[in-house]
Amino acid sequence: MTPRQQDDPLYRIVLIEDDAADALLVEELLHDTGLRFELTPARTLAEARVVLAVRQADCILLDLHLPDLTGTAGVTTIRRLAPHTAVIVLTGLSETQAGADAMAAGAQDYLVKGNVDADLLGRTVRYAVYRGQTERASAEAQATRLRAEENARLERGLLPRPMLATSTVTVTTRYLPGRDQALLGGDFLDVVEGDDGLLHAVVGDVSGHGPDAAALGVFLRIAWRSLVLGGHRGTGLLHLLERILVAERGTRSMFATCALLSLDRVAGTVVVHLAGHDVPLLTTPAGTETTNAAHGIALGIAPELRFWPETVIRLPPAGALTLFTDGLTEGHSGTGDGERLGVEGLLALIEKLPVSDPGAHIDLLIKETRALNAGRHTDDLAVLRLDWHTLEPAG
Repeated sequence: MTPRQQDDPLYRIVLIEDDAADALLVEELLHDTGLRFELTPARTLAEARVVLAVRQADCILLDLHLPDLTGTAGVTTIRRLAPHTAVIVLTGLSETQAGADAMAAGAQDYLVKGNVDADLLGRTVRYAVYRGQTERASAEAQATRLRAEENARLERGLLPRPMLATSTVTVTTRYLPGRDQALLGGDFLDVVEGDDGLLHAVVGDVSGHGPDAAALGVFLRIAWRSLVLGGHRGTGLLHLLERILVAERGTRSMFATCALLSLDRVAGTVVVHLAGHDVPLLTTPAGTETTNAAHGIALGIAPELRFWPETVIRLPPAGALTLFTDGLTEGHSGTGDGERLGVEGLLALIEKLPVSDPGAHIDLLIKETRALNAGRHTDDLAVLRLDWHTLEPAG
């Protein structure tokens, strides 16, 4: 083998040909092409299934007349077995239309037996493999674009613009998928200022990942906003959300956790309902700590139970409340022993971070938790922070 050949790509070729003489001729021609190749023979479609199940192939040379399959149906079947592999059809001298039909069925090219020399075979293999790679790259780019468009649509439903009128509370939100280019999961959040003058907020997390979880999260988020604007509150609101979840979920195993807040700027209090969710964090000039909100059951776990106790928390004149999904705390702590960060670890991390504006603070917190996790845990995360400098009513 020459140095130039050593630098050439290795073509993994599967030859599906039941005629021993034709198979030997193709193999000899391949040796004369100068290509670096590995050749795996198969005499029938059944043998080809076994080969393609255990071997990767760059190119398939396919005879159109096999004992168990003939005609362009062979091309369709092989493309189904190896959708990302280049297919070159081998036709007979009398089959003037067969090659064109095979390409219409998905083959990259065709060769007429008896009219093939080494140069033609080499060029055809190179071109077919290149064309197959180009088609695969184009399909992947299209899939990425469609995935991005779907993410954008879902994100608009999961992470809407807060509906605020005269509120003096600053709202900061963040969302990150668990994996790069991943479909959004079921994390959702929303903030609405009601006609009653209260600021209502929700953060939720639907079990699972992907479009089903994201779609259910969108249903719940839109339902929450509509019900809040319609005057529903507390346990009655959670009961209606649970009914919607049960009606819309794909399987009985799907459930959702959520935390509801209703902040009263006049009274200086916040009413909290937790459905299987972590407690809010309260930040004051003295630092950040967990609140003493009572825990209730996640939505969809036991629909007949309806256990969501109410907690009323007195708020300082200036401070912040932070709600988050467990993607922020379920990652590894960075200690190397597999321990999760948890809420206590999150509080310790917050204590070390410099004081800054809410958005920069959340961004730094997410960056630090992800650095500790080092990609080992890949859940989505959503963060909602409400900041105020006065709880006096606006105007």
